[in-house]
Amino acid sequence: MDIKIDPITSSGVIQLLQEHLEDMNATSPPESVHALDLTALKDPSVTFWTGWDGSTLLGCAAIKVLDEQHAELKSMRTSTAARNKGVASQLLNYIISESKSRGYQRLSLETGSMEFFKPARKLYEKHGFQYCEPFGDYQLDPNSQFMTLALTS
Repeated sequence: MDIKIDPITSSGVIQLLQEHLEDMNATSPPESVHALDLTALKDPSVTFWTGWDGSTLLGCAAIKVLDEQHAELKSMRTSTAARNKGVASQLLNYIISESKSRGYQRLSLETGSMEFFKPARKLYEKHGFQYCEPFGDYQLDPNSQFMTLALTS
């Protein structure tokens, strides 16, 4: 898989992100949807990557810088055709490596607490993320689970 920084201009990438937002809005109450829209993903504090097999879009992920030592994982999404083929793990490994190379000490995320999000939580657990208290601007929310990964030993 070829993973690269993406300007979020192609129709396929925009469609994948729209599907992501639609799923988040369909499975969580409005006050518990923390997915970034297209404008927020283009903020200078965010780096957005896509994964490709030739010209086929496989998935996407982003990090948002919270401070010089802490970043947040955002917008993890695998295309429907590429599900259960290891795309999310490859993207996550890439982002963990990139976060370490940027000098971040911690990578955190928010995901849903509902059954729909169980595969995502299992993926993050498999990669060493541990459950934590809300971070950044998040508040306790029964619809959210917060996880973090220390990037240094």
